[in-house]
Amino acid sequence: MRERTGEKLGWIGSWVGAFLWVLILSVIWLFRGHLLPAVLGALLVAVAAVLVVVLAPWRHPATPFWKLLLPLYVPLALSVAWAIWSFGGLSEMGQLAKNPWFVVLVLPLLLPFGTAGRRRWSDADPGGTRERE
Repeated sequence: MRERTGEKLGWIGSWVGAFLWVLILSVIWLFRGHLLPAVLGALLVAVAAVLVVVLAPWRHPATPFWKLLLPLYVPLALSVAWAIWSFGGLSEMGQLAKNPWFVVLVLPLLLPFGTAGRRRWSDADPGGTRERE
């Protein structure tokens, strides 16, 4: 039986990278004395960390990846809203956030649903579970 360490590190590492900016901004807000944004950002990171571990695909080998990814996108979307709020709202974000083409910058976040969507952890395991959810 293979350990699939690289794939496990990829899952964990990619989600750490997805939320690292939130942690960094939280620390910056803390040092600037803005306690509420700092605490809320840290809570978002904590929730994401728990979800990354609980929803790890090797813990749910028969579950399609999209079902594991979707709950993690909730704190990610909340993190974007938190960042906008903590910087003073859209009015303070400048012209980039007001531009309709801003959506094009966000679309790559949805790529995992298309590339991994129906795939399951057990699909790559020759002796793994083959039942569909």
